[in-house]
Amino acid sequence: MKPEDNKPNKTVEKISSLKWKRLFSKKWFFPAVYLASAALILSLVWWYQGAQDRDVTNPNTGLEQELGQETVPASKQAQNMIHPFQEDSEAVETMGYYDEAGSEKTKEAALVQYANTYWPHSGINYARKDGKTFDVLATLDGKVTRVEEHPLNGQQVEVEHSDGLVTVYQSLDQIQVKKGQSLSQGDIIGKAGRNKFEKEAGIHLHYEVRKDGESVNPASYLK
Repeated sequence: MKPEDNKPNKTVEKISSLKWKRLFSKKWFFPAVYLASAALILSLVWWYQGAQDRDVTNPNTGLEQELGQETVPASKQAQNMIHPFQEDSEAVETMGYYDEAGSEKTKEAALVQYANTYWPHSGINYARKDGKTFDVLATLDGKVTRVEEHPLNGQQVEVEHSDGLVTVYQSLDQIQVKKGQSLSQGDIIGKAGRNKFEKEAGIHLHYEVRKDGESVNPASYLK
């Protein structure tokens, strides 16, 4: 190859070098490069952040617990009400709730006679056929809001639950809970006893359910 064959390449290199120098000398060149670089970096940051968000919200990743977003067990979301006594206690229903929509026979059977007057029964009575006492249980998780001795209803306990529900346990004996105490379903509240309002009922439990302050039929909640 002859020496003069390299001249065209050198000319091209000089022209390219002059073009770059002229480009660098432009006032807008470096700001434009800076803005383009910043836009690229921001785009990468947004993409990375979006990927992280998708990982956090993706179910079954296990990150919900790490971030303090624990899920509530299904058993805590909908608790079924149990009877206020142990299944082997031999307690049975002895008087039902007075339901205005019931038959004349059922309404008549749900009247309490006291002081020469008949009163609609606002709950369900439970007792043993042999007249013996039995343990009274909390029918739902809740918090004790009242423990007192009532002149007619005897010793009574009220427990507040979620969804505006309150359960009432009257005609008690040997109460084992205190006001402000948290209860779990099945905890022992006391024992069945006597009261003056339903004196003829003997040893029994009078159990009520109140919804938003109004007495309702416990049978509609008991499973």
